[in-house]
Amino acid sequence: MSTTASYTVRVATGPADREACFAVRREVFVVEQEVPADIEYDAFDADSADTAHALALGPAGPLGTGRLLYGPAAAAKTGGADVSVGSLGRLAVSRAARGLGVGVALVRAIEAEAARLGLTAVDLHAQTHALGFYERLGYVSYGPEFADAGIAHRAMRKVL
Repeated sequence: MSTTASYTVRVATGPADREACFAVRREVFVVEQEVPADIEYDAFDADSADTAHALALGPAGPLGTGRLLYGPAAAAKTGGADVSVGSLGRLAVSRAARGLGVGVALVRAIEAEAARLGLTAVDLHAQTHALGFYERLGYVSYGPEFADAGIAHRAMRKVL
């Protein structure tokens, strides 16, 4: 768990935390970016042994979230067979919390959870406008640009 003067970031526990994560994702992806809800939420959002959600909370409620898939869930999501690589996704920070370091804190919390689980690397699919953000955190792009939910993305990886 990480704490600053204005927010706390931790691995989500229980249904109430997951609902707080989903509320941020709804605000950012479904409302702001107009991603259809039926593709924003997937089977990996269920209470799963291979999924961890990170949650940033401020005094007024949830500020941000991110999701780590690992083990068979990560392999299924990425189409790979290497269960030592986690998959970071669904990173979202509410408009009011942008610029406060919440995104960085969420990525670091997800990386810490991945390391705790013994993973060797973390992959992600970054929206192209966010490539610089992830590069500053040590992620490296690979492969061609592709569309996901009608938004341009690139695959990225960081070795832990």
